[in-house]
Amino acid sequence: MDFALPDELRLLQETVREFVADAVTPRAAERDREAAFPADELRAAATLGLCGLMVPEEFGGNPVGSLGAVLVYEEVAAGSPALSVTLSVHNTLVCGAVATYGRPELQAELLPRLASGEILGAYALTEPGAGSDAAALTTRARRDGDHYVLDGRKIFVTHGDHAGLYIIFAVTDPEARTSRRISAFAVDRDTPGLTVPRREHKLGLRASEIAEVTLTDCRVPATRLLGNEGDGFGIAMALLDGGRIGIGAQAVGIARGAYDLARRYARERQQFGRPIADFQAIQWKLADMATRIDAARLLVWRAATLRDQGQPHTLAASQAKLFASETATFVTDQAVQIHGGYGYLEEYAVERYFRDARATVIYEGTSEIQRLVIARRLLSDNQ
Repeated sequence: MDFALPDELRLLQETVREFVADAVTPRAAERDREAAFPADELRAAATLGLCGLMVPEEFGGNPVGSLGAVLVYEEVAAGSPALSVTLSVHNTLVCGAVATYGRPELQAELLPRLASGEILGAYALTEPGAGSDAAALTTRARRDGDHYVLDGRKIFVTHGDHAGLYIIFAVTDPEARTSRRISAFAVDRDTPGLTVPRREHKLGLRASEIAEVTLTDCRVPATRLLGNEGDGFGIAMALLDGGRIGIGAQAVGIARGAYDLARRYARERQQFGRPIADFQAIQWKLADMATRIDAARLLVWRAATLRDQGQPHTLAASQAKLFASETATFVTDQAVQIHGGYGYLEEYAVERYFRDARATVIYEGTSEIQRLVIARRLLSDNQ
């Protein structure tokens, strides 16, 4: 089994790593402190093709496959977890949705704008009463001639106040069975009836806001339907498989960023006349941190490779997301501990990684939901 990356992916990894070091990491603390969306960094990322990772070349994209995408997300997350989640949602959940399920004319209209970074894509599935239970949506879409009229409320929409396009899920047939009740739509920000009334204030990932989106008599052309009517639940679940792999990569990047800081600090910090890295208590922490990061990365790479090969990957995606996200929370906690009191200060970046890591065990399926998915697959006759 060869774990070496192909030359083109290794070059991509190196290019993104240099970009992050030069243009992203230096401003990450400031962006977090001010809860400021990293618009400049996103524009720079777009010039490198990082907004078109799931877009075919014919539409101006830079398709690198799922494995290439997770390399990007990890590298960016090591410098700015907030920018990484923005790129993950935009590429995997939005560009992927349009490229896979959009009709040819819709692809031609939207994909070049998404790939260039002209517009940012957001994913609107969660509602106040429909989080882990995604099938419990109350947002409605009724057919009216050659349009659908959408009414409802979405919450926890990543970069929802900066998006130009939303993938919105709504019930089109309340009487149908669960898997056929919901449809998916690509909705422009300037559509009358779509508003963004508020942003949330949150613990971490402060540079990537989450917002509420409301829909009131929002008329959407029927040509904006993704797939067919009733396909929405299946589309959501398929996209989330890819999204979970992306969040796994983001978690690996967060863990790696915190580990690198902790390792450097342990070699510099003197106590009892010696660097604290000389003490076994610190050495064992670093050993556990590094081992879990490597294991998490391999799980993410396996899931991404299965997805690229068109093989079943729901189980692998949930395993990768579960282990990588819990690794991120473990590693960032240990990184703060290694820094001691300094790790509790905003002056030291490990406190930001610690806060940012917490979201990875919640969004795109909590750890509890991942364990449920994994267990069901393991106990199924068709894994």
